[in-house]
Amino acid sequence: MRIRVDRGRCRGAGQCALNAPELFDQSEDDGLVVVLDDRPPPALHDRARLAERLCPNSVIRTVDTNEENEENEENEEKEEKEEKEEEKEENDAGEGDAGDGRAPPP
Repeated sequence: MRIRVDRGRCRGAGQCALNAPELFDQSEDDGLVVVLDDRPPPALHDRARLAERLCPNSVIRTVDTNEENEENEENEEKEEKEEKEEEKEENDAGEGDAGDGRAPPP
C-alpha cells in the first residue's frame, strides 16, 4: 500500500492524525497533513483506509500496490515532481516581468 496526499487541498482538520497517529501528523507551521509513513506495514493498512474515509476534504488516497506496479508509481511520482518544479520555475521567471524584457522597477 502507498499513501498519497494532496496537501494543496488539505484544510488541517486533523482527522488523519487523530485516527491514525502512526501514519499522519500535522505540520507545526501550517497545520496541514504530514505523512509519517507512505508505505505502511500491512498491520496499519486498515488505519490508513480509515483516515482516507474520514478526511473531510478527501486529500488522502490509499493505493494498493505490489512489487510490479510500485516501480511504475515511483516513476509517476518522479514525473509529477519534475512537472511541478518546471511549473514553479516558469511562474518564478514570470514574476515582475513586464513582458518586454525589461527588469522590474526597484
